[in-house]
Amino acid sequence: MSFAENLKKLPGISHLSAINLLDADGQVVATIENKPGSQGSLAVYNHLAQTYGSINAEAARKGLEIFAEHADDERAHPGKHPNIARLLAVEGGGMALRVKHVFAV
Repeated sequence: MSFAENLKKLPGISHLSAINLLDADGQVVATIENKPGSQGSLAVYNHLAQTYGSINAEAARKGLEIFAEHADDERAHPGKHPNIARLLAVEGGGMALRVKHVFAV
């Protein structure tokens, strides 16, 4: 399935303004905002957080499946898709990340 098809199956994100990704010390290492260009990533990370509780290796593998052709593009062109590159790093043994939802007001 394509990313667009996978995205249609994920929970909505209208209640979120962003997601903060936290390292083991609780420091924000990345923020994914609810804005054009990052809404797909926000939906994926939100789904992974709801399903797995954090962005761990298992969640990263599932996220890469959801990103489909974009994950392949990131593998072919490292750095092109930072939110996918982060999943590849976690899948490859990098630090798991906690997720903090920032709710829309």
